[in-house]
Amino acid sequence: MDWLIDLFTSTDSVAHVVLLYAIVIAVGVYLGKLKIGGISLGVTFVLFAGIIAGHIHFTAPLTILNFCQDFGLILFVFMIGLQVGPGFFESFKKDGVTLNILSTSIILLNILVMFGCYYIFFDTSDRHNLPMMIGTLYGAVTNTPGLGAATEAINTVFKTDDTPQIASGYACAYPLGVVGIILSTIAVRLLCRSRLQDEEAQLKAEEAENPHEKPHMLHLKVSNVYLEGRNLMQISEFLNRDFVCSRYLHDGQVSIPNRDTIFKVGDEMLIVCAEADVEPIKAFIGPELDDEWHVELEKRPMVSRRIVVTKPSMNGKTLGKMHFSSVYGVNVTRITRHGIELFAGRNHHFHIGDRVMVVGPEDNVNRVAEMMGDEVKRLNAPNIATIFVGIMLGILFGSLPIAFPGMPVPMKLGLAGGPLIIAILIGRFGYRIKLVTYTTTSANMMLREIGLVLFLASVGIKAGDGFWETVVQGDGLKYVYTGFLITVIPILIVGVVAKLYHKFNYFMVMGMIAGAYTDPPALAYANQICSNEAPGVGYSTVYPLSMFLRILTAQILVLFFCG
Repeated sequence: MDWLIDLFTSTDSVAHVVLLYAIVIAVGVYLGKLKIGGISLGVTFVLFAGIIAGHIHFTAPLTILNFCQDFGLILFVFMIGLQVGPGFFESFKKDGVTLNILSTSIILLNILVMFGCYYIFFDTSDRHNLPMMIGTLYGAVTNTPGLGAATEAINTVFKTDDTPQIASGYACAYPLGVVGIILSTIAVRLLCRSRLQDEEAQLKAEEAENPHEKPHMLHLKVSNVYLEGRNLMQISEFLNRDFVCSRYLHDGQVSIPNRDTIFKVGDEMLIVCAEADVEPIKAFIGPELDDEWHVELEKRPMVSRRIVVTKPSMNGKTLGKMHFSSVYGVNVTRITRHGIELFAGRNHHFHIGDRVMVVGPEDNVNRVAEMMGDEVKRLNAPNIATIFVGIMLGILFGSLPIAFPGMPVPMKLGLAGGPLIIAILIGRFGYRIKLVTYTTTSANMMLREIGLVLFLASVGIKAGDGFWETVVQGDGLKYVYTGFLITVIPILIVGVVAKLYHKFNYFMVMGMIAGAYTDPPALAYANQICSNEAPGVGYSTVYPLSMFLRILTAQILVLFFCG
C-alpha cells in the first residue's frame, strides 16, 4: 500500500499532480451538474472542489499550480475572443449601441456598488479587504475570466507570500450571484408591471413590421417599361438593393443571367432578396406570379447545391468580386454561418466554414465547389497554428507596459487582456492576413472548457489552505450579502430604465442582462419562458463588449486601487 500512499502524498511526483487535477476536475464537473430549483453552478463547482482539496492539504508545488492557472486562463480567454471576434464590431449597429450602453452601465454600477459596500461594511485600513471585495465582485457577476484577470494583476502588485486569495470572496458570492441575476430579472418584470403574454405579442407585431434580413424568393414578371433593353447590372445599380436573379425565362427558354443579360417586358425572373427589400423590388420590376415555375429547362440540367468553404484561399474574399455569374455561370443565393442563414449580399466576406447555396448548371456548380473546397473533413482538423500564433501575439501585446500618471507601476493588459484583444482582432480581421480562424463549435468549447477547469482547479487548490480562516472565521458572511447587493442593485436600476424609458421588450432586456453578466444560466431561464429568439439576440449583442470590459476593468481596479 506504500505506493498508493506515496501517490497521494508525494507532491513532487508528476503522477500525483495529474491525479490531483483529475480528481478535482472530475468531482467538480459531476457536482456542478446537480440542480437545485432548476439551477446549477456548472463547471464553476470545480473551484469549490479545489478549495476542499487545498483545505485538506491535497495539493501540488506552487510553481506547477501557477503554470496551470495561467495557461488555463490564456487558453480560456483566447478561445472566447475567437468566438466573439466576428460579431464584436457588428454588435454596435442600430439598437446594439443602446443595448451596449445599458450593459456598460450595469458593469459600472457593479463597480460603484462594490466600492460602496467596501467603504460601508469593511475596514479600509486593511490592505487585503479591497482585493477580496474585487474577488467578491466577480463572483457576484458570475464572471470567471474577470477573476482570472484580477488574480493575475494582484500577483504582480503584491509579489509576496501575503497575496490575498481573492477566490475566497468569489466563491462566497458566486452561488447567490447565479440565483440573484434570475430573481432580479423577475423583479424588473414586476416593477414594470409587464405581462409575458403582452411581451410575446409585441415581439410578433415587431417581426411583422420589421422582417429580418432573411432570404426571400420571388417569381416576378417584368412589367416596367424602363427595364426594356436594360441589363442586370443596370437594374441592380438603379435599385441600389442586394438581390440575386437565379434564373430568368425569355422566349420560353430558361437561362442563368449574368451582369450583361438584357431583359425585356414579359420576361419572368426568379429573385432571391432580403425580406425587407421584397416590396421595393416588386414595385420596380413587376408583379409577383402565383403559379409555379413550370418550364422546360435547358439541356444542361441546373441544380441547387450547398457548398462548404474549406479552401484557405477563399477566406476573406468578397462575393461581389468573385464574378460567379459572369465567369462561372452560377449564382450564389444563400449563405449559412454558424447555423444562421444570411442573404448573399455583394459585400459579404467568405469565411472558412461558410455553407453556400449555389444554383447553376451541374458542371459549373462542380467547378465552383472545387474552387471553394467543399471538403468537410478539412473542418474537423482544428487550425492549431493560428491558435498558438494568436496566443504568442497576445502574450507579447499583454506584456507591453503602459504608464499612467499616479500609478505605482505601469499597467499591462497581462495574460488575460492581451490574448483576449488579439483573439478578437484575429477572429474579425484574420482573413486579411490569411489566418484561418475557423474551429468547430465543439472544438472551441472543448479547448475553452479545458482552460477554464485548469484555471478554476488551480485557483481553488491555492485558496483552500486559508479558506477556513478567511471565510468561516473571517468575513465570509459579509462577502455573501455584499455580493448579493452587487448583483441585484444594478439590474433593478438598468432593467427598469431599459424597459420603461427605452421601451425595449422585456425578453430583450432579460437577454441583455444575462449578456452583461456573461451568465448562461440566466439566458437559459429567459429562453425557457420565451418562445422567441429575443433573449438570445440581446445576449449576443452585448456579450462581446461585456466580456471585454469585465476582464479589462478587473485589471484596472487592481492596478489603480490596490497598488
